Amino acid sequence: MASFSKIIIVGNVGRDPELKMTPNGRPVCEFSVAVNRVSGRGEERVEQTDWYRVSCWSALAERAQQMITKGRLVLVDGRFTPRTYTDREGKERYSLDISANDFQMLDPRPGRESGVTAPVGGERAADGEKSGGFDPDEIPF
Repeated sequence: MASFSKIIIVGNVGRDPELKMTPNGRPVCEFSVAVNRVSGRGEERVEQTDWYRVSCWSALAERAQQMITKGRLVLVDGRFTPRTYTDREGKERYSLDISANDFQMLDPRPGRESGVTAPVGGERAADGEKSGGFDPDEIPF
């Protein structure tokens, strides 16, 4: 039987993306996303935040570095990998890592007055096909 793993998160970008190159020259862009959740009611209401480390590769990495900034609302679609590591103080920690297949900005671009956003265009990381997104910045007038 075939296996399948996929995660979709919607949250706010916690830090500006960092674009690096692997030794083989492949671009990788990393950023964090905070996903808030609320449990309980009234005085027992508790808000919790889960932090995810997101990695984008190749053309998707370059697009992420250009479009994503701290504080923006983003949808990330990818593969989830929980990871454990030991921090500098010797404590065992957990990291929620996502290798992104695609992302979409869900808030207006900074400086835009309209609340309407178009789907993100460009190449899809998984299959190399162009998405049918419309980018208003490509209009020559």
